[in-house]
Amino acid sequence: MPGTETNPVLLFVRRLESLGAPYMITGSVASTLYGEPRLTNDVDVVIEIDSRHCDPIADRFPLDEFYCPPREVLLIEVARAQRGHFNLIHHETGFKADIYPVGRDLLARWGLAHARSVDLEGVRVAVAPPEYVILRKLQFHAEGGSEKHLRDIAGMLGSGDLAIDHAFIEQHAERLGVRRAWEQVARGSE
Repeated sequence: MPGTETNPVLLFVRRLESLGAPYMITGSVASTLYGEPRLTNDVDVVIEIDSRHCDPIADRFPLDEFYCPPREVLLIEVARAQRGHFNLIHHETGFKADIYPVGRDLLARWGLAHARSVDLEGVRVAVAPPEYVILRKLQFHAEGGSEKHLRDIAGMLGSGDLAIDHAFIEQHAERLGVRRAWEQVARGSE
């Protein structure tokens, strides 16, 4: 296993990559990579794991270095069809990873199939496509009301060199019930 990383993304991603399971970084780290930087000490990772990965996860995140949920919790979360979730926390730094098993989430599966390889401090990492990041941030905004998600989206839309499939977002924003928020943020970035 790699030594202690100073980058919260690499601290978790290098260990998760050793599982051999498809993954993608999403959330504020992805929106920062695509748009405007903002401070965060956590990373959101969508990963295709199942019960076979529970013991290897515990091995890669030993309890003397990390908080890792008990095996029973991991088994419950990886078995969820939708919205499975668990945290990993590095004791020394307080860095946290929110891990989202894919389950049967069709948008997450699409995201994994279209993840982009990005260089992060000399390491290639898989990052969710911008359309996925935007749609999830619209959902999180709808659920919690936090404006930071809309600011993150606006930063991504304001990036001149980022190709974003607006038609794809519009189609899925309607289906996910976040069309108004999408129209608001898209209008504001024009």
